[in-house]
Order: sequence, then C-alpha cells, then structure tokens
Amino acid sequence: MRGFFSALYSIAVTVWVGGLLAIGYLAAPVLFSQLADRSVAGAVAGAMFSMIAWVGLACGTYLILFVLAGKGWRAVQSGVFWIVLLMLALTVAGHFGIQPILAQLKADALPRQVMESALRDRFSTWHGVSSALYLVQSLLGIALVILQERGKGR
Repeated sequence: MRGFFSALYSIAVTVWVGGLLAIGYLAAPVLFSQLADRSVAGAVAGAMFSMIAWVGLACGTYLILFVLAGKGWRAVQSGVFWIVLLMLALTVAGHFGIQPILAQLKADALPRQVMESALRDRFSTWHGVSSALYLVQSLLGIALVILQERGKGR
C-alpha cells in the first residue's frame, strides 16, 4: 500500500506543478495572443487559474499529509514540507485574497471594461502582485520537482 501512496505523491507533484506551468506560461499567453477580445481571454484564463488553485489546494494538502505520515513531526525539518506549505499559502493568498479583489474591481468598473475605467491602475497593480506570487509559486514548484526527483522529500 505504501507504493500506492508514494505513487500518488509523485502524481500530485506532477499534476500541481505541471498545471501551474502549463496554464500560467503556455495556455494563458496563447489565449491573449490568439483571441481578439481580451475580456474573453481574461475570463477563460481566470477560470483556468481558479481550477489550478483548487487542484493545488487538494494536491498540496495530500503532499503535506504524506510527508507528515512518513516523517512525523520531523517533517518540519524537510525542505519539501516548507516548499509545499509556502506554495499552499501562496495559493490561498492568490485565490481567496487577490482574486476577489480583482473580481470586485472588474464589477466596480461596469459597464466599462476594467482596463478602460478609472480603476485601471489599481487593477494593474493587483494583477502585478498576483503575477509575482504566481511566479514565486512556480519557481517553488520547480524546486519541489527537483527535490522530489532526488528523493529528498519523501
């Protein structure tokens, strides 16, 4: 049974980090370059970012539990534990903190698009914060893959 949970650990890392990279650095840029309507591109990209946030919450929770089950409280001495915990914290901050602010700014701008309104600068600032957190989370995810590959996390 340990082999199953260990395989699930690898799958969780792959799905979470792969999803972060595929959505953030492949799918979203393609949407904005190929769709003429930027609001449609933003809505689709936003839905994908929301989905990967939920995937991250599920995968990250499993990874934390797996490391804790394998190492007990010594898990807090593991780099993987702290990387996953920080990735989870960034996911929570982005999905439950920053994304609602961006959604509210869009709603407040109606009937105009937010980028055509007086709220453009505030939206751009919060979008930049969100992008920076996503970049940090992605880099942590790459570190997680490297540590997992070396077997140091499990």
